[in-house]
Formats: sequence, structure tokens, C-alpha cells
Amino acid sequence: MPSGPILLFDKSSLQSLTVDESVWLDTFYFASITPLFFVETLADLEKEVREGREPEDFVGSLAEKTPNGGGINVHHNSLCGHELLGHKVELRHVPVVAGGRPVRMHDGRRGVVFNESPEAQALNRWQQRKFLEVERDFARSWRDALSGIDLSLIFRQGRDIIKRVGRPRDLPAAKEVASQLVKNPGSRYVAEWLQALEPEGLSRAALERWTYHGSPPLRSYAPYTAHMLTVDLFFSVALGADLIGRERATNKIDIAYLYYLPFCMAFTSRDKLHERTAPLFLEDGQVFIHGDVLKADLAKLDAHYSLFSDEEKSRGVMSFAHYPPVEGEFLASKLWDQLMNPEWRKWASQPPAPKSKEEHAKILAEIKEFAHSPQAERPSDNSEEALGGMLIERSVPVHRGKWRMVSAEVETDPRARRDLCGYHR
Repeated sequence: MPSGPILLFDKSSLQSLTVDESVWLDTFYFASITPLFFVETLADLEKEVREGREPEDFVGSLAEKTPNGGGINVHHNSLCGHELLGHKVELRHVPVVAGGRPVRMHDGRRGVVFNESPEAQALNRWQQRKFLEVERDFARSWRDALSGIDLSLIFRQGRDIIKRVGRPRDLPAAKEVASQLVKNPGSRYVAEWLQALEPEGLSRAALERWTYHGSPPLRSYAPYTAHMLTVDLFFSVALGADLIGRERATNKIDIAYLYYLPFCMAFTSRDKLHERTAPLFLEDGQVFIHGDVLKADLAKLDAHYSLFSDEEKSRGVMSFAHYPPVEGEFLASKLWDQLMNPEWRKWASQPPAPKSKEEHAKILAEIKEFAHSPQAERPSDNSEEALGGMLIERSVPVHRGKWRMVSAEVETDPRARRDLCGYHR
């Protein structure tokens, strides 16, 4: 079970937090991190110095607030190409993460080991204000790309659609127009979108395969691709109907966060465009949380745990905060009720007895054995073999803001620190 509701966030939500508040974001939520977030964060390296702050400090400060846990989603273009070539993309409100190494455990069960991703390693460096030259080059390229976004072209595409189907009166109506265009079998908009894919080889193969199967409705043929295309058509129609402004080129980047809604339970943002559009694409059971509401609750959690005794806090957040508070009015607790296993309150009220050194040693031995299990063949898309376990490598700081994350015992024992903090089970 993930360590909390799976939460998609954009840069605006994270920027508003203090480092202390971000501790509780990372503790009670499982982050679904988009590649767009990394690109936007890195792009800030090319921003001019404001209010006496160096861009490196700005990016480093944001990196300090970014969750260490969670999963970094595969880029939406890669997922789309994968699906159009006949491979299934799971839409289960969990992040799709690359790099898993399939292993076969000693008892025959199948497992997956996720080593620390390049993006997570980059975040660790950015927290120390260390940036590779290739990252600086990428930041410059991205800032240049932003200036090349042509919203007037997207506006004209939207106008062309409106001439055929009529002008939507509001954003929900624009969403309905986009959905209908994608639903139609043999849709010209699907064909045009496939023809525009890059690289050309993918475009040709995807269009031929769709045509070979009878040009079916995209929703049944490639559900994730249908979601992406619906977002794109919605943006075009809404722009063409002047329901979304053409003043900010970054609106095109912001709307792309909606591509990742199938990979979360909740989405948080302070962006007005997201506030107006994201709820239109959320399914039953998913939640939109305004970034200010989330921040207020994280500040409330920070104040709650600040009242703990020094002895309790010395154990480290990872030891005493497995679940949100069961008493009091906290948004985190309500979301756990709504989105997680309802048994969590019982588990939180009856915590297991502390493990002995022998039990800890046994667990660490199992983790080590799992991590070093031999490589196994990757299962096929239609394999029904159950997954026996999963290990996610992550880096955990000893301190974060005013909070100690791990105990002094773990801090002073390099082996214990590596074993306890290197893997999240």
C-alpha cells in the first residue's frame, strides 16, 4: 500500500510551502511526480535574478521541498507511443514508473526493484546547489522553447472546430465537444493527431495500426491516448471560444499537467487554469485540492507534531508518523478516510509493539536479499503472475527543516542508515 493518497502536484503548490510543511506532504502523501515539474523547475535556472536571489538558490529551495518518496511518471509522449503500438498503459490512479528491475526471489516469487532514478539523483544535487552543465544547457533550450509556443495557431484550430460543431458556452461544454470528437469511429481529428506524431516512424506505424483495426473509437482502442487527445482538443476549443486566455504561452504547459490525472488519486495546484479545468477531467473518487487549502492543513499538521515531546521527536519523523492524526480535523486524515484503506484508523490507534534488534536484523536481511535477487525475465503484458514484492530505492536526509527524519542511532551507523533509508518497502 502506498504511504498515503497518491498526489499529483504542480510547481505552484510546492512553491507556497515552507520546508517544514513539505515534510508532512512527503510523510502523508505518495507523490505522483511529472516530468513537466522537473522541466519547469530546471527552467528556472535561466530566470533573471529577482530580489537578490540567484536562480540556483531558487531552484535549490524548490528541490528541498520536493518529496523524496513517491514515483516519477514516465513522460506522456512515451506512454502514448507505447500504447499506440499495442502495449497496455494501466490507468489505475497510480504513477507509471520506469526502470523497474524484475527479480526472482529465493522462494520463487516475482519482485521488482526500483533503483534511485536519475531525476531523484538530480534533485539531491539541486538541493546542494549543484547543477550539471548539460542541465544548464537544457534549461536554456526549454526557455527558448517556451517563447516559441504559438497560441494563435491553437486558437485558429479551435475556431475551425467551432465552425463545424458550434460554440461552447462554457468550459464543461468545451470538454463535452472534445470528448465527442474523440468518441467518433474514424474521427478525422484522431487521424490528424496521429499524423502529427513525432518521430515520423511512430506516426506512420500508429496510423497504420489504427486503420488496420478499422479506425475504432479511440477510447476503447487506446484509452490513455484518448485522454491526451481530449485534453488537447479541449484546450483548442476553449481557446477558440475565448474561454481560456491567449495572453500566457505557459497555459499550454500548464494544461499538460492534466495528461497525468489518470496516475493520481488527488491533484493539487494554486494555478487558476488548473482550478477551472482539472475537475472536468477527474473521475469519480478523484479529488482536486486547492494549493492554499493543502498548505493550511500541512501547517496545521506541523503545529500538531511540534507539540510532541523532544524525546518523541528525537526518534525521527519516519518512526513516529506512520499515519495522520486520528483525533482532530485534518484534511490529510479525511483524505486517508476517502482514498485509502478504511482500516488505517484502527492500525494507527493500535500500533504494533516496537521491534527487537533481532526482528530489525531479520527485516534488513530480507530487504538485502530482495535487493540482490537475480534478474528475471520481464513478464508479458497479459501475465497474471502475482507480484510478490517491490523495493524502491530512495535517499532520506537526516534533517529536513526543523525536523529530524531518522534517529541519532541510524544517523551514526552508516550501515543502518543505508539499509533503513536506502529502500522504502
